[in-house]
Amino acid sequence: MRVPASTYRLQIRRSFTLFDAAEQVPYLKSLGADWVYLSPILTAEQGSDHGYDVTDPSAVDPERGGAEGLLALSKAAREYGMGVLVDIVPNHVGVATPPQNPWWWSLLKEGQGSPYAEAFDVDWDLAGGKIRLPMLGSDDDLDKLEVKDGELRYYDHRFPLAEGTYSDGDSPQEVHSRQHYELIGWRRADAELNYRRFFAVTTLAGIRVETPHVFQEAHAEVGRWFREGLVDGLRVDHPDGLADPAGYLRWLKDLSGGAYVLVEKILEPGEALPGDFATEGTTGYDALADVDRIFVDPAGEQLLNDLDAKLREAASPADYAEMIRGTKRMIADGILRSEVLRLARLVPVSYGLSVEQAADAIAEIIASFPVYRTYLPTGAGILKEACESAAAHRPDLEVAVGTLLPLLLDPANPIAVRFQQTSGMVMAKGVEDTAFYRYTRLGTLTEVGAEPTEFAVTPEEFHHRMLRRQEELPLSMTTLSTHDTKRSEDARARISVIAELPQEWTATLNSLRELAPIPDGPYENLLWQAIVGAWPASRQRLQGYAEKAAREAGNSTMWTAPDEDFEAAVKAAVDAAFDDARVTKVVEGFVARIDSYAASNSVSAKLVQLTMPGVPDVYQGSEFWERSLTDPDNRRPVDFARRQEELAKLDAGTLPEAGTETSKLLVTSRALRLRRDRPELFQGYSPVAASGPAAAHLLAFRRGTDGTDAALTLATRLPAGLAADGGWRDTAVELPGIMRDELTGVDYGPGAVLLADVLGTYPVALLVPVDGEKA
Repeated sequence: MRVPASTYRLQIRRSFTLFDAAEQVPYLKSLGADWVYLSPILTAEQGSDHGYDVTDPSAVDPERGGAEGLLALSKAAREYGMGVLVDIVPNHVGVATPPQNPWWWSLLKEGQGSPYAEAFDVDWDLAGGKIRLPMLGSDDDLDKLEVKDGELRYYDHRFPLAEGTYSDGDSPQEVHSRQHYELIGWRRADAELNYRRFFAVTTLAGIRVETPHVFQEAHAEVGRWFREGLVDGLRVDHPDGLADPAGYLRWLKDLSGGAYVLVEKILEPGEALPGDFATEGTTGYDALADVDRIFVDPAGEQLLNDLDAKLREAASPADYAEMIRGTKRMIADGILRSEVLRLARLVPVSYGLSVEQAADAIAEIIASFPVYRTYLPTGAGILKEACESAAAHRPDLEVAVGTLLPLLLDPANPIAVRFQQTSGMVMAKGVEDTAFYRYTRLGTLTEVGAEPTEFAVTPEEFHHRMLRRQEELPLSMTTLSTHDTKRSEDARARISVIAELPQEWTATLNSLRELAPIPDGPYENLLWQAIVGAWPASRQRLQGYAEKAAREAGNSTMWTAPDEDFEAAVKAAVDAAFDDARVTKVVEGFVARIDSYAASNSVSAKLVQLTMPGVPDVYQGSEFWERSLTDPDNRRPVDFARRQEELAKLDAGTLPEAGTETSKLLVTSRALRLRRDRPELFQGYSPVAASGPAAAHLLAFRRGTDGTDAALTLATRLPAGLAADGGWRDTAVELPGIMRDELTGVDYGPGAVLLADVLGTYPVALLVPVDGEKA
């Protein structure tokens, strides 16, 4: 199996095709990246900027460059000795525009007689043999249907007609009643839908890749990539949605000839990947959380808790556990109620529970779940604990929960299979997409894959986790930014400084609230942290984030029922950051106050991520500052020409100033090149301690094993506190031999060296043994 030393993620779309990606291969090679990592490239909804809405798995998307584009990219990668990793989407397909998806079109036209009926996860009994499509503005819109060119039309939406279901003189409503589908009002989807979706997205229909022929047809093109040597590895999107993730991964390993495979999997604290998963690891959210927290000051927790309580006009800060129980229950009773009801309908009548009773108990069990899902028999204990918690929280459901438990524990029972697919959906929507916008004491903590109640980690705990990572998942990906992060790495690096200066942040936020008030205190904290993290940013970007964050939180406004007055206040506050000189001064003043510390956090986090155990990924463009907010902001185009130009200057010997984005480019390129060209320096992991008054401000580790060469990473943590305490002073680190900093070219050691010297130019150093001197 070929394994990458590192990857570089590119978002492939109509405006940046596979041909465009091929042109960037020389730059990526020069940067130090080992493999090119592509977003989904199979044919997707026309105009899709993300590619997760695949409409035809049989071909590379023509809009993204088609088969010729993949060939060009692969040839370019091979020419430069690079591998190719591709993101694939096994859980669902895009059905927003039925004519674009031949599988879905066939299903709608032929119903249960379609050759693709088994591919889709439809409860035909619920709607009398029809599939419900929530496409109408309301059920009253049936009078707006028309038959045209042999199709049923609803405005611009087109649907097929089954053979023999239309004659001249028939009304569109009569024709509609004869089809294998039923068009319904969109609001009915929450409780009455009868096909499995991706989360609550009705335009993404789940498919059953656990069925062998479905797997084979859905992956025929993927198999070709490996047979023809075009691709070297795969990233699997959302395996938690599958009926049998372990079985799917085994098939995928066989299909790819044993290639490198990663899964997009959120691991909760203490959770491990199931041992029967045929995968090299995850896409790195667990690593992201660990890196973030080593740069958060635990001393700031109490004051930020106090601020949170004040903003909530409460005696204590938000109770996160209670919050997510409530948000998950809200999701289970709301936008995902159709999934819960489908589970309830699978309970045998002989068990004595009505559908409503079963649904109530199922929703409560899911709301009590501490992880995304079980993988029975793995996780049976977690399921039992969740049932105990549900019964304790709702004593009136104790009998119902106890009745359901044996069914939910049986891996062969359809309700147990579907329950495992459903719990992760509720977790994702209730936690990441709701609670993460409500729990606002420090934005760094509410990132995808993170546990927000864990405020910070000590160096000792960080080292413990890295040793475990080296032992258990040495080939798993590490990352700091992705196309899904709520705030990209350098926005979080700025926000993290707030934990070092909580009193100054409180004063800053109070000023902003007075000058540009929004009637939702916790949301104000979220928004102004995001603005500070992203500044300078365009008005359009910040307005887009502000609206999305407010609606996702669902406290003061909602997607389905926007509060115009509240949203006007939000819009006015964002506008004030640009139009009111007093607000601009407060924002820019705080940014200026923390920016050098934020830059230190940024390059320190980057060096740690690029040199820690695992396979590091660099998200497109993040070799410069990456201060994007949630999607679509984090999927903006990248100026590769400028990055290539600046890299050439670095290679010509120009050292950038500390705190500039080219200093991050220096750190990124030197770390990537070293990992690619000197892999023997990164074979183990051991903590390195400093001595002296500022020792707690250093995170250091060596990556070799006993008796071998090793790279040594030195990174500054809690820089505001370091400056306030007088800097490094006589704090020192012991070097076992003469070592050279890959960033500056300066030699140090052997013996004790002062950190004031080693970290005098940049807040980080990457030391390697000088030839002839072992580390």
